[in-house]
Amino acid sequence: MAIIETEATLHEAHRDNHTHRDVNGGWLRPAVFGAMDGLVSNLALMTGVAGGAVGQQTIVLSGLAGLAAGAFSMAAGEYTSVASQRELVQAELDVERRELRKHPKDEEAELAALYESRGVEPGLAREVARQLSRDPEQALEIHAREELGIDPGDLPSPTVAAVSSFGSFALGALLPVLPYLLGASSLWPAVLVALLGLFLCGAVVARVTARSWWYSGLRQLALGGAAAGVTYALGSLFGTAVG
Repeated sequence: MAIIETEATLHEAHRDNHTHRDVNGGWLRPAVFGAMDGLVSNLALMTGVAGGAVGQQTIVLSGLAGLAAGAFSMAAGEYTSVASQRELVQAELDVERRELRKHPKDEEAELAALYESRGVEPGLAREVARQLSRDPEQALEIHAREELGIDPGDLPSPTVAAVSSFGSFALGALLPVLPYLLGASSLWPAVLVALLGLFLCGAVVARVTARSWWYSGLRQLALGGAAAGVTYALGSLFGTAVG
């Protein structure tokens, strides 16, 4: 009885701990990329404009314009990219579906050979391929996974990608503008808020990666700070030249 209980406990522990995060969904990459891009690009835009010794109203207007333009651009780009990817996958699935319909035995033999190459005994590989090939939709799913490396039932959504990208970019781009909207009269509060946001975004991203939170946060802080410094210097240089 003790052995059975121990095995049951181990089974439950394995079940509870052997879960994986969703790495194929269409929201995580555009959301993370959008937030980072919104922060970095709008911070760099505003520091570049501020470097040209313009008025506060111009800096705020530039930040709001960068927010709107960037959010719509990111959403449109993500939608087009993911939609094109889905269309390509669907076209390849149609090719595989036609092959399964026209040459079912050849496709079954191909699947058996694949299992054999992975160490399955030949007779067993043929039997497994035969049983799996009885359902055309199941056969299509298996061939898609084995040959194309995709899951037909888990393709990213263009709409989800676009909405995630739009919202996250707008949120990230809003941070550098927010201090001005709340009454700040100089650039430094906006820079500090944006850099803090970059560090926090990097730390949050570390929760779904193997990196430590401080490394990821400092990396984003350094990249954003470098971009802001370069554009401020360019703004100062060209602002002086134009003036």
